[in-house]
Amino acid sequence: MAQIILDHIIKEFDKGIKVIDDLNLTVYDGEFLVFVGPSGCGKSTTLRMIAGLESVTAGDIFIGEKRVNDIPPKDRDIAMVFQNYALYPHMTVFENLAFGLKLRKCPKNEIKQRVQEAASILEIEDLLNRKPRQLSGGQCQRVALGRAIVRKPQVFLFDEPLSNLDAKLRLQMRTEIKKLHHRLKTTMVYVTHDQVEAMTMGDRIAVMQAGIVHQIDTPAKVYESPADLFVAGFIGSPSMNFIPVVIHKEEKLYADEGYIKIPLLAKYAERLQPFINSKLIIGIRPEKIALNPIGEEYAELKVKLELSEPMGNETYLYLTTGQTNIVARTNLNLTCTNNTIISVFVDLENIYFFEPQTGRVI
Repeated sequence: MAQIILDHIIKEFDKGIKVIDDLNLTVYDGEFLVFVGPSGCGKSTTLRMIAGLESVTAGDIFIGEKRVNDIPPKDRDIAMVFQNYALYPHMTVFENLAFGLKLRKCPKNEIKQRVQEAASILEIEDLLNRKPRQLSGGQCQRVALGRAIVRKPQVFLFDEPLSNLDAKLRLQMRTEIKKLHHRLKTTMVYVTHDQVEAMTMGDRIAVMQAGIVHQIDTPAKVYESPADLFVAGFIGSPSMNFIPVVIHKEEKLYADEGYIKIPLLAKYAERLQPFINSKLIIGIRPEKIALNPIGEEYAELKVKLELSEPMGNETYLYLTTGQTNIVARTNLNLTCTNNTIISVFVDLENIYFFEPQTGRVI
């Protein structure tokens, strides 16, 4: 096992296109770290630089105590699991699992032992004589994991390994990879664009956009205390509601959207004092907008129900007020029809405030 240090990493492609901008990050020994962000944010490029598949324009990468910038991938003691499985179609599962060990000239007895151990962990012992074309997508992904496990590396790297699977298999494989981490206690770095995967799998998550890590913390901290507008909008499903308002103070603080006025609690006064009569963006999580009053402090809003989306154990409500669209999440049954005016209740204890220009949280 080993920690990974990314020290002032910069990556540029041709013509000065900068895709990673001064990235500083430590993956602790035995940690499961997830890079999450939209397509093109640089998360896979970062993983490939750790693996040695992409060169570093500037900065240093350390795996353990060793600087690895100039060390080829095969000598970095890492194992990588790709999105497309990358199995050899003409080889059996056993041969696929054993291939890397044969290249390293491991003894036959050791190869057999390691393959059997990996197959047992992943419950694919009965598939060892099959070829990839005889396997399902989930089975292929298990074989790809097994090929990484048999090497017993100090670092595992995962590049969106579940994106080709259906929803049920993704859920199952998420659990299997997390159980694998608990069992092996090896450093793992995982890349995904799926924030649900990130939230459920990572010890910590690094939220990226345009080559910059906006926030790195535990999933709970990132969800409860987002650093800026991007993180607040990206983490959470449905996304946080953002409402442009002007902050006023008469007898009390309130946020004026034009069509609605949301009273603000006294606890926000000191924080918002510099922004009186200024434009801000307030953020409200969908679960903090309810059909019945929630919490001791709440505000009632009259809104138009555009659409209700039953999800089984809960329902998403798509609402409008003036020019603002709002999503609420409730576990109550809704009896009214679409395009009617209803009352919803906002939990005033859980409102976020953001500067429109910088996006930073106040």
